[in-house]
Amino acid sequence: MSGLGLAGLLAPPLNFHFDNPFATQQGRVTTRTVWVYKLPSKDAEKVRFYQRDTVLSINNTAISDDLEAHNRVWYQIGTEDFAEGYVYSGDIHPVRTVLNTPRIEIPKDGLLAEVSVPYTDAHEEPNNESDTVYRMYYETTHWVKSVTTNADGQVWYQVRDDKWDKLYYARAEHIRIMTADELAPISPEVSSKDKKIQVRLDQQIVIAYEYNIPVFVTAASTGAILQVGTYTTPQGDFLTFYKRPSRHMAAGDIAASGFDLPGVPWVQYITDGGISFHGTFWHNDFGRPRSHGCINLASNAAKWLYRWTSPQVAMNKEFSFGGVGTKVEIIE
Repeated sequence: MSGLGLAGLLAPPLNFHFDNPFATQQGRVTTRTVWVYKLPSKDAEKVRFYQRDTVLSINNTAISDDLEAHNRVWYQIGTEDFAEGYVYSGDIHPVRTVLNTPRIEIPKDGLLAEVSVPYTDAHEEPNNESDTVYRMYYETTHWVKSVTTNADGQVWYQVRDDKWDKLYYARAEHIRIMTADELAPISPEVSSKDKKIQVRLDQQIVIAYEYNIPVFVTAASTGAILQVGTYTTPQGDFLTFYKRPSRHMAAGDIAASGFDLPGVPWVQYITDGGISFHGTFWHNDFGRPRSHGCINLASNAAKWLYRWTSPQVAMNKEFSFGGVGTKVEIIE
């Protein structure tokens, strides 16, 4: 479905005066290095490479000729006047740079917010010279607890880390406070017993049903065989019993397939062992297994599911545990 939509962008332009959908579109490199190719194929001539966290300008999309590939989408990078080449979309996190007017008053319970730039750094103190704690990436979600202005007049949000229960600081203009409307439930009139999520492992897709009719489908990445072990997504029937709009996930040695991921958005746990649906910012390679067992989704898809399922999480609450959840069926 996504391929068909992107293919439409490749058709010859019509005589309509639409805004350029790529005018502000960027892509952040998610791997150690990514190659730029002359054509949308890994068999094509290599032009150059970029390193992790380089932010590129995306000016178009292309569909590769490899009919066997799980993901045939490539991004053309460069400027409107100069196309530099093509990069494989699975290694590029689609991002934008949107600066915000800081909110000067923060309520006691804090406010949920998301990063609206390719990345920004969390610091020990509200200034760029203080130690950097970690990097916060586009569309990751965080709890803003207060606001401060430093001696240079720069406004900073104080952000709480939910794993270590510590407070750090990030540039306020880089973080967007979320609204009640965008967090409102989807299809609240449909009862939990009439909703179901189905995960199809062989196809690597997630489908949401209302009254057994599909209403949403998205590509996913589930448990994979990695260099240091086999991580499977369990089959069977489950419930979305524990939900958090933001979670700092960390486990193991990062040098040996461990991970440390602050601000993972739209988390819905379905097992006591931590298997969950959640948004993903460390890859864009959906359609094949590559997780530690969780169901990786693009952040906007994870957000849709999060709003659609039960239990609902109040806007001023960090989580909801128990209650009536939405059925989840994971099949081969």
